[in-house]
Amino acid sequence: MIFYREKYIQQLISLRHNGLVKIVTGLRRVGKSYLLFTLFKQRLLQEGVHQNHIIEIQLDSFADRRLRKAETLYTFVQEKVQADSGMYYVIIDEVQMLEDFVDVLNGFLHIGNVDVYVTGSNAHFLSSDVVTEFRGRGIQIHLHPLSFKEIQETTKVDVFHLWRDYMYYGGLPMVVLEADPVRKAQMLSDLLHETYLNDIINRNRIKNDSDLEELLIMLASNIGALTNPTKLANTFKSEKKSQISHNTIKQYIDYFKDSFLISRATRYDIKGRKYIDSPYKYYFADLGLRNALIGFRQVEPTHCMENILYNYLTEQGYLVDVGNIFYIGKNETGKLQRSTFEVDFVCNRGSERIYIQSAYRLPDEDKLQQEQRSLMLTGDSFRKMILTTDNIPCHSLENGIVVMNVYDYLLS
Repeated sequence: MIFYREKYIQQLISLRHNGLVKIVTGLRRVGKSYLLFTLFKQRLLQEGVHQNHIIEIQLDSFADRRLRKAETLYTFVQEKVQADSGMYYVIIDEVQMLEDFVDVLNGFLHIGNVDVYVTGSNAHFLSSDVVTEFRGRGIQIHLHPLSFKEIQETTKVDVFHLWRDYMYYGGLPMVVLEADPVRKAQMLSDLLHETYLNDIINRNRIKNDSDLEELLIMLASNIGALTNPTKLANTFKSEKKSQISHNTIKQYIDYFKDSFLISRATRYDIKGRKYIDSPYKYYFADLGLRNALIGFRQVEPTHCMENILYNYLTEQGYLVDVGNIFYIGKNETGKLQRSTFEVDFVCNRGSERIYIQSAYRLPDEDKLQQEQRSLMLTGDSFRKMILTTDNIPCHSLENGIVVMNVYDYLLS
Protein backbone atom coordinates (compact mmCIF):
# COMPACT_ATOMS: atom_id res chain seq x y z
CA MET A 1 0.00 0.00 0.00
CA ILE A 2 1.41 3.39 -1.02
CA PHE A 3 0.45 6.85 0.20
CA TYR A 4 1.38 9.15 -2.66
CA ARG A 5 1.37 12.44 -0.67
CA GLU A 6 0.30 14.27 -3.82
CA LYS A 7 -0.18 17.62 -2.11
CA TYR A 8 3.47 17.69 -1.03
CA ILE A 9 4.73 16.45 -4.39
CA GLN A 10 2.91 19.35 -6.03
CA GLN A 11 4.57 21.76 -3.59
CA LEU A 12 7.99 20.37 -4.45
CA ILE A 13 7.27 20.54 -8.18
CA SER A 14 6.10 24.14 -7.93
CA LEU A 15 9.27 25.13 -6.05
CA ARG A 16 11.72 23.68 -8.55
CA HIS A 17 14.50 25.94 -9.83
CA ASN A 18 13.58 28.80 -7.49
CA GLY A 19 17.15 29.33 -6.30
CA LEU A 20 16.42 28.18 -2.76
CA VAL A 21 17.24 25.10 -0.72
CA LYS A 22 14.06 23.07 -0.22
CA ILE A 23 14.04 21.88 3.41
CA VAL A 24 11.59 19.09 4.25
CA THR A 25 10.77 19.15 7.97
CA GLY A 26 8.39 17.19 10.17
CA LEU A 27 8.12 14.60 12.89
CA ARG A 28 10.33 11.53 12.85
CA ARG A 29 8.72 8.62 10.95
CA VAL A 30 6.35 10.92 9.09
CA GLY A 31 7.86 9.90 5.72
CA LYS A 32 10.26 12.70 4.75
CA SER A 33 12.87 10.43 3.16
CA TYR A 34 10.24 8.44 1.31
CA LEU A 35 8.74 11.66 0.00
CA LEU A 36 12.02 12.79 -1.57
CA PHE A 37 13.86 9.61 -2.53
CA THR A 38 10.88 7.65 -3.82
CA LEU A 39 7.84 9.79 -4.64
CA PHE A 40 9.56 12.99 -5.79
CA LYS A 41 12.25 11.07 -7.67
CA GLN A 42 9.57 9.04 -9.47
CA ARG A 43 7.84 12.26 -10.52
CA LEU A 44 11.06 13.73 -11.88
CA LEU A 45 11.71 10.58 -13.92
CA GLN A 46 8.16 10.60 -15.25
CA GLU A 47 8.64 14.19 -16.40
CA GLY A 48 11.72 13.25 -18.41
CA VAL A 49 14.57 14.04 -16.05
CA HIS A 50 17.44 11.62 -16.70
CA GLN A 51 18.47 9.31 -13.87
CA ASN A 52 22.05 10.61 -13.97
CA HIS A 53 20.76 14.14 -13.33
CA ILE A 54 19.35 13.08 -9.95
CA ILE A 55 22.14 12.99 -7.38
CA GLU A 56 21.05 10.99 -4.33
CA ILE A 57 23.12 11.16 -1.16
CA GLN A 58 22.12 9.23 1.96
CA LEU A 59 24.57 10.27 4.61
CA ASP A 60 23.47 7.61 7.11
CA SER A 61 24.47 4.82 4.71
CA PHE A 62 27.84 3.07 4.81
CA ALA A 63 28.32 3.69 1.08
CA ASP A 64 28.07 7.48 1.45
CA ARG A 65 29.93 7.87 4.74
CA ARG A 66 32.91 9.57 3.04
CA LEU A 67 30.58 12.33 1.85
CA ARG A 68 29.99 13.49 5.40
CA LYS A 69 33.05 15.71 4.97
CA ALA A 70 32.06 19.15 3.70
CA GLU A 71 34.69 19.56 0.99
CA THR A 72 34.35 15.95 -0.16
CA LEU A 73 30.61 16.25 -0.73
CA TYR A 74 30.87 19.65 -2.36
CA THR A 75 33.55 18.41 -4.77
CA PHE A 76 31.56 15.24 -5.49
CA VAL A 77 28.51 17.25 -6.57
CA GLN A 78 30.54 19.87 -8.41
CA GLU A 79 32.30 17.25 -10.55
CA LYS A 80 29.00 15.64 -11.52
CA VAL A 81 27.28 18.86 -12.60
CA GLN A 82 30.21 20.10 -14.67
CA ALA A 83 29.49 17.40 -17.24
CA ASP A 84 26.84 19.51 -19.00
CA SER A 85 24.61 22.52 -18.50
CA GLY A 86 21.39 20.61 -17.75
CA MET A 87 19.63 20.95 -14.39
CA TYR A 88 20.77 18.57 -11.65
CA TYR A 89 18.63 17.66 -8.66
CA VAL A 90 20.66 17.08 -5.50
CA ILE A 91 18.72 15.17 -2.82
CA ILE A 92 20.44 14.76 0.55
CA ASP A 93 19.07 12.70 3.43
CA GLU A 94 20.22 13.04 7.06
CA VAL A 95 21.94 16.29 6.09
CA GLN A 96 22.74 17.01 9.74
CA MET A 97 25.46 14.33 9.44
CA LEU A 98 27.32 16.61 7.00
CA GLU A 99 29.88 18.88 8.65
CA ASP A 100 29.15 22.59 8.11
CA PHE A 101 26.00 21.62 6.23
CA VAL A 102 24.61 25.17 6.19
CA ASP A 103 27.74 26.50 4.45
CA VAL A 104 27.77 23.61 1.97
CA LEU A 105 24.12 24.01 1.01
CA ASN A 106 24.46 27.75 0.66
CA GLY A 107 27.48 27.08 -1.56
CA PHE A 108 25.34 24.99 -3.90
CA LEU A 109 23.13 28.02 -4.50
CA HIS A 110 26.02 29.60 -6.43
CA ILE A 111 26.00 26.74 -8.95
CA GLY A 112 23.45 27.70 -11.59
CA ASN A 113 22.34 24.22 -12.64
CA VAL A 114 21.86 22.70 -9.17
CA ASP A 115 18.49 22.38 -7.42
CA VAL A 116 18.81 21.23 -3.79
CA TYR A 117 16.41 19.24 -1.59
CA VAL A 118 17.29 18.07 1.91
CA THR A 119 15.84 16.34 4.92
CA GLY A 120 17.12 15.15 8.25
CA SER A 121 16.02 13.40 11.39
CA ASN A 122 17.98 14.52 14.42
CA ALA A 123 16.46 16.87 16.95
CA HIS A 124 18.38 19.91 15.66
CA PHE A 125 17.25 19.48 12.09
CA LEU A 126 13.68 18.72 13.09
CA SER A 127 13.55 21.98 15.01
CA SER A 128 11.60 24.75 13.34
CA ASP A 129 14.54 27.14 13.80
CA VAL A 130 16.70 25.30 11.26
CA VAL A 131 15.13 27.31 8.44
CA THR A 132 16.35 30.56 9.97
CA GLU A 133 19.95 29.40 9.52
CA PHE A 134 19.55 29.83 5.77
CA ARG A 135 18.35 33.42 6.21
CA GLY A 136 16.15 33.70 3.15
CA ARG A 137 18.05 31.11 1.13
CA GLY A 138 15.87 28.17 2.09
CA ILE A 139 12.17 27.35 2.07
CA GLN A 140 10.43 24.88 4.34
CA ILE A 141 8.02 22.18 3.22
CA HIS A 142 6.47 20.87 6.40
CA LEU A 143 5.29 17.29 6.10
CA HIS A 144 2.30 16.45 8.30
CA PRO A 145 1.14 12.98 9.32
CA LEU A 146 -1.33 11.39 6.92
CA SER A 147 -4.63 13.23 6.68
CA PHE A 148 -8.03 11.58 7.04
CA LYS A 149 -8.53 12.02 3.30
CA GLU A 150 -5.17 10.52 2.32
CA ILE A 151 -5.89 7.38 4.33
CA GLN A 152 -9.47 7.01 3.08
CA GLU A 153 -8.54 7.45 -0.58
CA THR A 154 -5.85 4.79 -0.31
CA THR A 155 -7.43 2.22 2.01
CA LYS A 156 -11.12 2.70 1.01
CA VAL A 157 -12.06 1.95 4.62
CA ASP A 158 -15.59 2.89 5.70
CA VAL A 159 -15.45 6.48 7.01
CA PHE A 160 -17.01 5.64 10.38
CA HIS A 161 -14.45 2.90 11.13
CA LEU A 162 -11.68 5.09 9.76
CA TRP A 163 -12.76 7.96 12.03
CA ARG A 164 -12.58 5.65 15.07
CA ASP A 165 -9.07 4.44 14.19
CA TYR A 166 -7.86 7.91 13.18
CA MET A 167 -9.04 9.34 16.50
CA TYR A 168 -7.19 6.61 18.44
CA TYR A 169 -4.05 5.91 16.42
CA GLY A 170 -3.44 9.07 14.37
CA GLY A 171 -1.78 9.29 10.96
CA LEU A 172 1.88 8.25 11.15
CA PRO A 173 2.32 6.07 8.02
CA MET A 174 4.00 3.11 9.74
CA VAL A 175 1.21 3.01 12.33
CA VAL A 176 -1.58 3.31 9.76
CA LEU A 177 -0.11 0.41 7.79
CA GLU A 178 -0.05 -1.84 10.87
CA ALA A 179 -3.26 -3.91 11.10
CA ASP A 180 -2.96 -5.15 14.69
CA PRO A 181 -4.36 -2.59 17.22
CA VAL A 182 -2.10 -3.89 20.00
CA ARG A 183 0.93 -3.48 17.78
CA LYS A 184 -0.22 0.02 16.77
CA ALA A 185 -0.36 1.10 20.40
CA GLN A 186 3.06 -0.38 21.14
CA MET A 187 4.63 1.29 18.12
CA LEU A 188 3.29 4.68 19.20
CA SER A 189 4.52 4.24 22.75
CA ASP A 190 7.98 3.18 21.54
CA LEU A 191 8.22 6.11 19.14
CA LEU A 192 7.15 8.55 21.81
CA HIS A 193 9.64 7.47 24.45
CA GLU A 194 12.56 6.15 22.41
CA THR A 195 12.53 8.76 19.65
CA TYR A 196 10.66 12.00 20.27
CA LEU A 197 11.28 12.53 23.98
CA ASN A 198 14.87 11.32 23.70
CA ASP A 199 15.52 13.81 20.89
CA ILE A 200 14.25 16.69 23.02
CA ILE A 201 16.13 15.56 26.14
CA ASN A 202 19.44 15.02 24.34
CA ARG A 203 19.31 18.13 22.24
CA ASN A 204 18.44 20.44 25.12
CA ARG A 205 20.50 18.59 27.75
CA ILE A 206 17.57 18.24 30.11
CA LYS A 207 18.43 16.69 33.45
CA ASN A 208 14.97 16.29 35.01
CA ASP A 209 13.33 14.35 32.23
CA SER A 210 10.52 13.14 34.50
CA ASP A 211 9.14 16.69 34.79
CA LEU A 212 9.42 17.07 31.03
CA GLU A 213 7.33 13.97 30.36
CA GLU A 214 4.86 14.85 33.10
CA LEU A 215 4.32 18.26 31.51
CA LEU A 216 3.64 16.65 28.14
CA ILE A 217 1.12 14.34 29.82
CA MET A 218 -0.62 17.39 31.33
CA LEU A 219 -0.85 19.03 27.91
CA ALA A 220 -2.15 15.77 26.45
CA SER A 221 -4.85 15.57 29.11
CA ASN A 222 -5.97 19.11 28.35
CA ILE A 223 -6.01 19.41 24.56
CA GLY A 224 -8.41 22.12 23.55
CA ALA A 225 -8.42 23.68 27.03
CA LEU A 226 -6.99 27.07 27.87
CA THR A 227 -3.85 26.96 29.98
CA ASN A 228 -0.60 28.80 30.66
CA PRO A 229 2.78 28.13 32.30
CA THR A 230 1.76 29.67 35.63
CA LYS A 231 -1.33 27.49 35.89
CA LEU A 232 0.70 24.41 34.97
CA ALA A 233 3.37 25.30 37.55
CA ASN A 234 0.67 25.55 40.21
CA THR A 235 -0.61 22.12 39.20
CA PHE A 236 2.89 20.68 39.55
CA LYS A 237 3.15 22.23 43.00
CA SER A 238 -0.24 21.08 44.29
CA GLU A 239 -0.55 17.65 42.66
CA LYS A 240 3.02 16.54 41.88
CA LYS A 241 4.77 18.23 44.81
CA SER A 242 7.29 19.66 42.35
CA GLN A 243 8.69 23.19 42.50
CA ILE A 244 9.24 23.53 38.75
CA SER A 245 9.00 27.20 37.78
CA HIS A 246 6.68 28.68 35.19
CA ASN A 247 9.77 29.86 33.24
CA THR A 248 11.04 26.28 32.99
CA ILE A 249 7.61 25.12 31.91
CA LYS A 250 7.51 27.80 29.23
CA GLN A 251 10.93 26.64 28.02
CA TYR A 252 9.82 23.00 27.92
CA ILE A 253 6.71 23.92 25.93
CA ASP A 254 8.91 25.76 23.45
CA TYR A 255 10.97 22.57 23.08
CA PHE A 256 7.81 20.59 22.27
CA LYS A 257 6.73 23.20 19.73
CA ASP A 258 10.15 23.42 18.08
CA SER A 259 10.19 19.65 17.64
CA PHE A 260 6.73 19.77 16.01
CA LEU A 261 5.10 17.59 18.68
CA ILE A 262 2.56 20.25 19.58
CA SER A 263 1.18 23.51 18.21
CA ARG A 264 -0.18 26.51 20.06
CA ALA A 265 -3.39 28.37 19.20
CA THR A 266 -3.58 31.99 20.32
CA ARG A 267 -6.77 33.74 21.40
CA TYR A 268 -8.06 36.47 19.10
CA ASP A 269 -10.49 39.20 20.14
CA ILE A 270 -12.81 39.20 17.14
CA LYS A 271 -14.57 42.47 17.98
CA GLY A 272 -11.45 44.27 19.16
CA ARG A 273 -9.41 42.83 16.28
CA LYS A 274 -6.38 42.06 18.43
CA TYR A 275 -4.57 39.08 19.88
CA ILE A 276 -4.87 38.19 23.55
CA ASP A 277 -1.88 36.87 25.45
CA SER A 278 -1.92 33.76 27.64
CA PRO A 279 -3.73 31.46 28.24
CA TYR A 280 -3.42 29.44 25.04
CA LYS A 281 -4.71 26.17 23.64
CA TYR A 282 -2.35 23.35 22.65
CA TYR A 283 -2.91 20.61 20.08
CA PHE A 284 -0.86 17.54 19.21
CA ALA A 285 0.57 17.01 15.72
CA ASP A 286 -0.54 13.38 15.88
CA LEU A 287 -3.37 12.12 18.06
CA GLY A 288 -1.88 8.63 18.21
CA LEU A 289 1.17 9.99 20.01
CA ARG A 290 -1.04 11.99 22.34
CA ASN A 291 -3.15 8.95 23.20
CA ALA A 292 -0.11 6.73 23.71
CA LEU A 293 1.26 9.28 26.15
CA ILE A 294 -1.78 8.89 28.42
CA GLY A 295 -2.13 5.14 27.93
CA PHE A 296 -5.11 5.50 25.59
CA ARG A 297 -7.23 6.81 28.45
CA GLN A 298 -9.12 10.12 28.24
CA VAL A 299 -9.81 9.72 24.53
CA GLU A 300 -12.64 12.24 24.69
CA PRO A 301 -14.23 12.40 21.24
CA THR A 302 -15.11 16.11 21.55
CA HIS A 303 -11.52 17.18 22.23
CA CYS A 304 -10.06 14.70 19.76
CA MET A 305 -12.34 15.99 17.01
CA GLU A 306 -11.19 19.53 17.79
CA ASN A 307 -7.54 18.43 17.54
CA ILE A 308 -8.18 16.67 14.21
CA LEU A 309 -9.83 19.78 12.79
CA TYR A 310 -7.02 22.05 13.99
CA ASN A 311 -4.42 19.86 12.28
CA TYR A 312 -6.45 19.69 9.08
CA LEU A 313 -6.92 23.45 8.92
CA THR A 314 -3.23 24.20 9.50
CA GLU A 315 -2.31 21.61 6.87
CA GLN A 316 -4.56 23.47 4.44
CA GLY A 317 -2.49 26.60 5.00
CA TYR A 318 -4.76 28.47 7.40
CA LEU A 319 -3.49 30.51 10.32
CA VAL A 320 -5.77 29.16 13.05
CA ASP A 321 -6.68 31.11 16.20
CA VAL A 322 -9.21 30.68 18.99
CA GLY A 323 -11.88 33.38 18.72
CA ASN A 324 -13.16 35.35 21.73
CA ILE A 325 -16.15 37.68 21.67
CA PHE A 326 -16.75 39.94 24.65
CA TYR A 327 -20.45 40.78 24.82
CA ILE A 328 -22.44 43.02 27.14
CA GLY A 329 -26.13 42.11 27.44
CA LYS A 330 -28.91 41.81 29.97
CA ASN A 331 -29.07 38.79 32.22
CA GLU A 332 -32.20 37.10 33.57
CA THR A 333 -32.72 39.87 36.15
CA GLY A 334 -32.44 42.61 33.53
CA LYS A 335 -29.02 43.81 34.65
CA LEU A 336 -26.18 44.37 32.22
CA GLN A 337 -23.62 41.61 32.29
CA ARG A 338 -20.36 41.07 30.44
CA SER A 339 -20.02 37.59 28.91
CA THR A 340 -17.34 35.88 26.87
CA PHE A 341 -18.25 33.66 23.94
CA GLU A 342 -15.83 31.45 22.06
CA VAL A 343 -15.48 30.58 18.40
CA ASP A 344 -13.47 27.37 18.23
CA PHE A 345 -11.46 28.34 15.16
CA VAL A 346 -10.84 31.65 13.41
CA CYS A 347 -9.16 30.58 10.15
CA ASN A 348 -7.28 33.08 7.99
CA ARG A 349 -5.59 32.38 4.66
CA GLY A 350 -4.71 35.48 2.68
CA SER A 351 -7.88 37.55 2.41
CA GLU A 352 -10.08 34.55 3.25
CA ARG A 353 -11.58 34.05 6.71
CA ILE A 354 -13.78 31.24 8.04
CA TYR A 355 -15.29 30.82 11.50
CA ILE A 356 -15.73 27.19 12.56
CA GLN A 357 -17.49 25.61 15.53
CA SER A 358 -16.61 22.01 16.37
CA ALA A 359 -19.75 20.33 17.75
CA TYR A 360 -19.32 16.60 18.21
CA ARG A 361 -23.09 16.10 18.46
CA LEU A 362 -26.12 18.30 17.78
CA PRO A 363 -28.76 16.33 19.68
CA ASP A 364 -31.43 19.03 19.82
CA GLU A 365 -32.40 22.56 18.86
CA ASP A 366 -30.96 24.03 22.06
CA LYS A 367 -27.49 22.73 21.25
CA LEU A 368 -27.76 24.02 17.68
CA GLN A 369 -28.77 27.47 18.94
CA GLN A 370 -25.87 27.46 21.39
CA GLU A 371 -23.35 26.78 18.64
CA GLN A 372 -24.90 29.45 16.41
CA ARG A 373 -24.84 32.21 18.97
CA SER A 374 -21.07 32.71 19.08
CA LEU A 375 -20.91 32.74 15.29
CA MET A 376 -23.66 35.32 14.93
CA LEU A 377 -22.11 37.60 17.56
CA THR A 378 -19.08 38.12 15.29
CA GLY A 379 -21.23 40.68 13.49
CA ASP A 380 -19.51 40.26 10.12
CA SER A 381 -20.20 38.50 6.83
CA PHE A 382 -17.34 36.01 6.72
CA ARG A 383 -18.18 32.33 6.18
CA LYS A 384 -19.44 30.50 9.24
CA MET A 385 -19.62 26.73 9.72
CA ILE A 386 -20.70 24.19 12.33
CA LEU A 387 -19.08 20.77 11.95
CA THR A 388 -20.51 17.66 13.61
CA THR A 389 -20.17 13.87 13.53
CA ASP A 390 -23.95 13.61 13.05
CA ASN A 391 -24.61 11.89 9.73
CA ILE A 392 -26.47 14.77 8.14
CA PRO A 393 -26.27 16.34 4.69
CA CYS A 394 -24.55 19.68 4.28
CA HIS A 395 -27.12 22.48 4.53
CA SER A 396 -27.38 26.19 5.26
CA LEU A 397 -29.46 27.68 8.05
CA GLU A 398 -31.59 30.79 7.51
CA ASN A 399 -28.84 32.97 8.94
CA GLY A 400 -26.36 31.63 6.38
CA ILE A 401 -24.42 29.34 8.73
CA VAL A 402 -23.42 26.09 7.04
CA VAL A 403 -23.91 22.86 9.01
CA MET A 404 -21.89 19.91 7.73
CA ASN A 405 -20.74 16.52 8.96
CA VAL A 406 -17.05 16.39 9.69
CA TYR A 407 -16.40 13.36 7.43
CA ASP A 408 -17.59 15.19 4.34
CA TYR A 409 -15.60 18.24 5.34
CA LEU A 410 -12.33 16.35 5.79
CA LEU A 411 -12.85 14.48 2.52
CA SER A 412 -13.92 17.51 0.47
